[in-house]
Amino acid sequence: MSDKDASAKDDEQQPLILVVDDFEDNREMYAEYLRHVGYRVAEAIDGNDAIEKANSLSPDAVLMDLSLPGVDGWEVTRRLKKDERTKLIPIIAVSGHTMVQHEERAMACGCDAFVAKPSLPQEVAGQIRRALGKSKSFKLP
Repeated sequence: MSDKDASAKDDEQQPLILVVDDFEDNREMYAEYLRHVGYRVAEAIDGNDAIEKANSLSPDAVLMDLSLPGVDGWEVTRRLKKDERTKLIPIIAVSGHTMVQHEERAMACGCDAFVAKPSLPQEVAGQIRRALGKSKSFKLP
């Protein structure tokens, strides 16, 4: 096996994170940081895209903006947690809704963690690492 083949295999074993946000700048910031620290990343631009990609890609975790156009992140989370194919995927809510009741509502919808915007990518990565550590065994970045 060549070094390139070994590197590709290692990359495939890294957790896949689905970053869901309708603002391109937010998606890019989180996606680039997560790639930088060793995760594989897929992106979704709205709720319908998030549901489709969660079903087709089976990510290891979802970083979910709650304020999405159309099907919002609250509803996407409810749907993913009700679906046998996606119910065990940890969902980390990222939201500008920062009041305590918003975090409580996110957790009631099925989110596994909540991060208030604005947030540093390191904080988000820490929540992802904690969620993955609880759900699966990976060599975490």
